[in-house]
Amino acid sequence: MILSKDIIDEYDNRIRKKSKEVTFPLDPKYKKTIEDIIDMLKKSQIEEEAEKYNLRPGMGLSAVQLGILQRFFVIVYEYEEGKFETYVVINPKLKSASEEMIYVSEGEGCLSINRPIDGIVKRHARINVEYYDMEGKVHNLRLREELSIVFQHEMDHLDGILFYDRIDKNNPYKDAEKMRGI
Repeated sequence: MILSKDIIDEYDNRIRKKSKEVTFPLDPKYKKTIEDIIDMLKKSQIEEEAEKYNLRPGMGLSAVQLGILQRFFVIVYEYEEGKFETYVVINPKLKSASEEMIYVSEGEGCLSINRPIDGIVKRHARINVEYYDMEGKVHNLRLREELSIVFQHEMDHLDGILFYDRIDKNNPYKDAEKMRGI
């Protein structure tokens, strides 16, 4: 099982490296990593499990956050109490994005950043993404609101970008009135 101690933090230089395209068939060790990520993310969102394993709640985790420089991530979205939708996203490409921008009202967080960070991160309200599943089958997905933000956050990780890189250093709440907080 993946624990918090297994996730590299912002001070590990690997987090800033650009990940490489995954080749198919998918390496069995990556399949195991994906299964472990799904398990950890689900447990992190269930209060008793999170406490038991000392996990911070998280919706997404990129391979790079485990020190694996491959272009894949997993999102486990709790759409209703105890009900999860899982996305295994390999070699994603942003196909289109809305002009409307949104941000997380309470501020974005990240399992690799263990400190509070003030400011807003501008994200597209809607995106279309193309990606591959574990079998190498291509998928196209239209995402909005919260899932759109999480996908953009995880895709940034694959390029070595952390969410606070997108916060204006001189004015952390710049243009907040031009966007919608969710």
